[in-house]
Amino acid sequence: MADVLSILRQYNIQKKDILEDGEQVSFGEFSWPKDVRTNYVIWGTGKDGVSKEYYTLDAILFLLKNVKDAHPIYVRQAAADNIPVVRRPDRRPLLAYLNGETNTSASIDKSAPLEIASQRPVTKRAAEEVEKEGFKKPRNEAQMKIDKARLKARLEAHTEGSSTVNTNQIIPLSDGLSVEKIAAIRAKLRAKKRTKIATVKVDEDDDVQRGSFIDAEVDVTRDIMSRERLWRTRASILQSTGKDFDKNVFAILQSVKAQEEGKQNGSAPGLHSRSQAHARTPAKPSETDTRRKPSQPAHYQYNRYDQEKFTRKEGTEEFKIDTTGTYHGMPLKSVTEGASARKAVTPAPAPQPTPIPRPQIVAPQSKQPTKRTSRTPIIIIPGSTTSLISLYNAKDLLQELKFLTTAEKKAQGARRDNEVLLQRRKEVNQAGHIQSITVPYRVIDTPNKLMPQDWDRVVAVFVQGPAWQFKGWPWLLADGSPVDIFAKIRAFHLKYDDMTLDNNVTKWDVQVLNISRSKRHLDRATLLKFWQSLDKYMVKHKSNLRF
Repeated sequence: MADVLSILRQYNIQKKDILEDGEQVSFGEFSWPKDVRTNYVIWGTGKDGVSKEYYTLDAILFLLKNVKDAHPIYVRQAAADNIPVVRRPDRRPLLAYLNGETNTSASIDKSAPLEIASQRPVTKRAAEEVEKEGFKKPRNEAQMKIDKARLKARLEAHTEGSSTVNTNQIIPLSDGLSVEKIAAIRAKLRAKKRTKIATVKVDEDDDVQRGSFIDAEVDVTRDIMSRERLWRTRASILQSTGKDFDKNVFAILQSVKAQEEGKQNGSAPGLHSRSQAHARTPAKPSETDTRRKPSQPAHYQYNRYDQEKFTRKEGTEEFKIDTTGTYHGMPLKSVTEGASARKAVTPAPAPQPTPIPRPQIVAPQSKQPTKRTSRTPIIIIPGSTTSLISLYNAKDLLQELKFLTTAEKKAQGARRDNEVLLQRRKEVNQAGHIQSITVPYRVIDTPNKLMPQDWDRVVAVFVQGPAWQFKGWPWLLADGSPVDIFAKIRAFHLKYDDMTLDNNVTKWDVQVLNISRSKRHLDRATLLKFWQSLDKYMVKHKSNLRF
């Protein structure tokens, strides 16, 4: 069944009359309420987690009536009449579709549920319109009564002369149809009737109502369609609803960060692996124990290099071959003479020389290895809510080079982490070839959690303006001035281009980065200046770090 938007387009192209009766809009014999939803999606909905919304029938009809008016005038009239407004981005493609200039539109949602139309009662005017269009005129109640009276008159003409008519008695109608033929035809009709679906029985005085399927089952059909579950499209099937992206990907990033920061649990990797190998490898049992207990113990862990422990001596049968023997360190003569010569020589031990006392070498005690020093640079940002850069949008600013406000990130459902690990992509020249690499940067807003050895990795700080931002920092002067801090750390100040510069920032050695409120295409050039300035500083002062 066609939807209301397609029928409205057909009537608009063919210039047919659309009747509005109170809260109903009629298209021929079908009608819908004015507030019925079409399948045309409103611009700005259905994206970024916003549910889809659709234009109503009265909103589109009002646009067609006022299509010649300017958009501001049309909006004021729609607001005065309390009618939903068709938004400006949807105005041109919607009118192109309704006027037949295009066959479809990208905003038409074919998977949207369709509202079933109710059939309008046939009036005299509607019957005349249908008759003019060349369609067959439906039979009304008066016509059916006339047909019934004619059929009754014909039956009375055949049975004229008899006061009582027996319905079961077969009467020959003519010489060509005898009583036997009529009985055979009646039996054939009865047999054929058994194979058909039984029709609804009606009383003789009731007229047979021949309404359409929609009229008879409109309530049932509407109830069924309200319980339908739409099949997912090939675009919506790719949108995962049961998978938490943060728990999976961010867990990997946290493990990478922990590895780079040297925060692995346990001792050094080499010592840890040796201790694990020692724990996995059991003590080598004696030959007697092997013969007594050939099966592996319950606490034994499989090791591919310990298979000889379970090898039976009986495997060499009567040849008595020593499978564990070796010729390592033996002269050629001993090897050629065989096992008997070796047995004869073995009991006579060579005279032992007088042992010379040597200093005893004491194995060093196992101690905890020193922690590996991290080379990941650290960037400190303000923790204030009024700052343009925060942990919400730091990755968009410094990694994607695009400015998004903190309010916009919160509206998108972003969560605030304790710190952010950036993955900066840059191109370097290695052996005459340009290669793209990724360098990690750590962004924090709580410098009081840094260890004393971590301050050497701080390469940049975003200054907000007040001096209390640097309370508790090293290199702070007695009067609270952070001048010495800016001599050791590169300082930046991020602000809107139409805002006045803070008085403290003008006095300090701080590079100002101006961001436009509306021109997003200028963000990349501004933020590239930040990285260029930071790279020059790190080459000169922080060459020991990774950048």
